[in-house]
Amino acid sequence: MAITSPSTMGMAASPVRSTLTSNYIDFTSDAGNNGWQQQFLPDLMEKEAEVYGNRSISGFLAQVGAEEAMSSDQVVWSEQGRLHLAYTAKWVSSGVIEIENDIDGNDVAAGEHGVRLGDTIIVTSNKNYTVKCYVSVNNAGTSNQLTVLPYDQDALDAGSLGTPGTGTETLRVLVYGSERAKGSSKRDSANKPSFKSLANKPIILRDLYHINGSDASQIGWVEVSGEEGQNGYYWYIKAEAETRTRFADYLEMAMVEAERADAASTIDDATGGLGDGSGPGGPGTEGLFSAIEARGHVSTGVTGVNAATDLAEFDAMLAKFDENGAIEENMMFVNRATALAIDDMLASMNSYGAGGTSYGVFNNDEDMALNLGFSGFRRGSYDFYKSDWKYLNDKGTRGALNDTVNAIRGTVVPAGVSSVYDQQLGKNLKRPFLHVRYRASNTESRKMKTWITGSVGAVTSDLDAMEVHFLSERCLVVQGANNFMLLK
Repeated sequence: MAITSPSTMGMAASPVRSTLTSNYIDFTSDAGNNGWQQQFLPDLMEKEAEVYGNRSISGFLAQVGAEEAMSSDQVVWSEQGRLHLAYTAKWVSSGVIEIENDIDGNDVAAGEHGVRLGDTIIVTSNKNYTVKCYVSVNNAGTSNQLTVLPYDQDALDAGSLGTPGTGTETLRVLVYGSERAKGSSKRDSANKPSFKSLANKPIILRDLYHINGSDASQIGWVEVSGEEGQNGYYWYIKAEAETRTRFADYLEMAMVEAERADAASTIDDATGGLGDGSGPGGPGTEGLFSAIEARGHVSTGVTGVNAATDLAEFDAMLAKFDENGAIEENMMFVNRATALAIDDMLASMNSYGAGGTSYGVFNNDEDMALNLGFSGFRRGSYDFYKSDWKYLNDKGTRGALNDTVNAIRGTVVPAGVSSVYDQQLGKNLKRPFLHVRYRASNTESRKMKTWITGSVGAVTSDLDAMEVHFLSERCLVVQGANNFMLLK
């Protein structure tokens, strides 16, 4: 059935930095016969009702990563390439193929492939025909063309790897070994590991809370709670605390959503806010979603069509993890619809016993309510720990976009550490695949900086107001993005 909600639920933070008249009882109004001109006093409930529960959405990065200091305008790290050699190619002429891309789709410059004279290779077409060949001529240095001789000429003649010279068939080439004659000389060349360097830059986030001195000393009738035990009947305490909490959420949301400005962007021309502080590489920074879409994998995932289809979609995700040598344990942070679809998919795997449900399955017994939720499961050689991500459910954040095209429904994050070379320390370190780097030194930390100016409380200026400033400078490092999956 449809669920309707009253329009009055759409409450949002006031854009006006002042104490609002709606926070106080009007002594003169008699609107609705509930004013102070009536002959009786209302029974005041001084505490605010927390109708939205815990409204903060932060905590995701704390669960899956770590925070580390940095002291430069950018963070640089390197990642391993693949160990084995595999390419896509095309037929040029009879017995001659030309390497085009590596197996991940990256262009291979002339003579830069790793196939050498004397290598034994597997060549397969998208018609599912396979033949094993010997590399008899390597034109390395001039082109990517190789002359290959099949070990089974009859098999090559009987099958089809495409029409030579037409380029209509995409070939896949895999090096599986080599063969040399007795007393042969050394190999014609040596393969060197490829160096893959990645970088990201921090962005500066700022916020401000302002209240004038008169409103700061004005008492209200609603009892509020602030941070560190600050409470009372001063509305500005609540307003400042909410600004702080919202800024903490923005620190996480920015790390998840941020993007780098592309070459066509006009953000470089902006006059407000950025100035010349965009740093190396232009405005913006690479957030989690941006990194996964650029260097990781995007899947429709489990869509809730039916159990069989969902399981097939999930197994396709496992196949992609296999291709990239993903680690065994992974965490899934998903929205409510995807979480329920996964629960239904897993529940369908139960054979069901007499009476409807098998006792002992999912930790159920006859004396407890049926538990249809799953927090962890194993499929193939991978363990998954599923958790609802409030950021994707809350209507004030990504939950408002769940019905849009290509809405993000969740992400799969590896639960482990990777070995990386730290340029600043000059050695290999083990770090989580996902971690935040913030600017700091021995004298200045910009992880989460707060200071107060004005003349309310401690006097720092002649301004008859209190201004609370919030600042952070940080970026997200997504190492091994090929181990991540974005569900859209």
